[in-house]
Amino acid sequence: MKIGSFTFVLHSHIPYTRKAGMWPFGEEWLYEATSESYIPILDILNELVEEGISPKITMGFTPVLLEQLTDKYMNERFERYLFHKIDTCAKEMERFQDNRDFRRLAHFYEEYYTRILDSYEDTYSKDIVKGFRELQDNGHIELITSAATHGYLPLLSTDSAIRAQVHIGVQSYERHFKRRPRGFWLPECGYRPSSKWKNPINGIVTERPGLERFLIEEKLDYFIVDCQTLGGKGKYLNMFPMQGYSLNKNNQNEVKEGTKDGELEHLGFKPYHLLDKNGKITVLGRNEETGIKVWSGDWGYPGDGWYREFHKKDHLSGLQYWRVTSKENDLATKKVYVPEAAESRIEENSEHFAHLILDLLTNFRNKTGESGIVVAAYDTELFGHWWFEGPKWIKSTIKKLHGLGIEVTTCSQFIDEHPAIKSITIPESSWGEGRLHRIWQNVETNWMWKKIYECEERMEKVASKYIDASGESAQMLSQGARELLLMESSDWTFLTTTRQAVEYAAGRLNEHYARFNEILDALEKGDKIDLERMMEKDNLFPNLDFRIYAKVEEKKEIK
Repeated sequence: MKIGSFTFVLHSHIPYTRKAGMWPFGEEWLYEATSESYIPILDILNELVEEGISPKITMGFTPVLLEQLTDKYMNERFERYLFHKIDTCAKEMERFQDNRDFRRLAHFYEEYYTRILDSYEDTYSKDIVKGFRELQDNGHIELITSAATHGYLPLLSTDSAIRAQVHIGVQSYERHFKRRPRGFWLPECGYRPSSKWKNPINGIVTERPGLERFLIEEKLDYFIVDCQTLGGKGKYLNMFPMQGYSLNKNNQNEVKEGTKDGELEHLGFKPYHLLDKNGKITVLGRNEETGIKVWSGDWGYPGDGWYREFHKKDHLSGLQYWRVTSKENDLATKKVYVPEAAESRIEENSEHFAHLILDLLTNFRNKTGESGIVVAAYDTELFGHWWFEGPKWIKSTIKKLHGLGIEVTTCSQFIDEHPAIKSITIPESSWGEGRLHRIWQNVETNWMWKKIYECEERMEKVASKYIDASGESAQMLSQGARELLLMESSDWTFLTTTRQAVEYAAGRLNEHYARFNEILDALEKGDKIDLERMMEKDNLFPNLDFRIYAKVEEKKEIK
């Protein structure tokens, strides 16, 4: 008997950058992620299959990312990007004729980008989405969906806005992967239960359904929450004691009040049901300790001194010639990267991680007598783009887990074989700082939410008013919906709060806000606009039907 189960969950997302800038903010985000993360990971998954190992990872792509990965314009630009990278490497070898280390690294990168180009053109025929789809069709991985444009669902002000993000996410998945999804990634692991919700901008309090209702409507089977939401090490529950978990009172397997923190830690190793009046859905928890080993710059593997340094780039070429060295070293004193030395660290770190998984599962079985699962969830772009050696580490880890007798599985396979038997309620939460919403909603972003809420309310009203619209009027309404979806992307508030791209984020939100209102103003006044130009620029979700925004039920205001 296997000691327990494990799955990697990789969440892939890049905001909509098509014709919205190149560098430092814009399309290059997608091209970097594709060449450094998506293709390398697709390569190692196929390598594992060729070696007789089914990788069984669970991998999500946001619909807005899928739209860009399959867009002809973006694919042509990506090829040009790779040719430019290869040409840059050749020029760097000439530039560093007298610097053996840098010349060797320039040649290393030339070979790297040439391999990526060969994979893209020859192995995957310029269609990496198809490459992932074939792995799923052959039973080697599971692909899951997410909100249409990565809207931060707990803070959206209308139920129709949430319903649209979820429905369009499912619809886009079906179009690209030729089947319905079973799993759903909540953007930023942001969750809100059924409760009285206070609009953070106007202060109005309304009764709102939990996010699970919208997932159940789409017949989804499960979603994933942050580790602290299901107990973790009790840290989150200690910070917010009134929001602790509770098992459904009608369940005969109820865990009694007064459960000790030590028992709370085990909640994350099992699936649970969340109940709604329309049905139920399974929830899985992201494991905390595995997250720290990869996410943390201080305690995680990517901080190893022999791995490539992400933050230091050559001022002319942008190539990264340095290694982490140590956390005490500033960028000026980083030492030269040695790829061969990093290889040995990959083996050691993957060995350590595999035994961590074994220890976690063994401890869970010894204390509960049950078979559990470790869900190790990360942003896909961490592997390759941020942590250059990450894809090779994933491959090495999967092989070592198999060698230790651990069941490497997907989320769906696990819940099919070990279905939830208990129901649970969970608190409002996210995987952001403080485990709530302050990264996305704060004094610096409130002006953004004010505009988003204004447009959400307006979209719901016009969709209900013009529900029988056809022809150009229907096209205008659907394009207005696209602009609203792009406004709702959580990236704009995140980039503002973290100060990574404040002006770019503000400009993007304001552009979509302006186009949204231009379209709906013209519709209501009967004016003519250049709709074709707008539809060409923001051309995602071709099957979008604005009627998803029509009001379904009245929100009840609380006095």
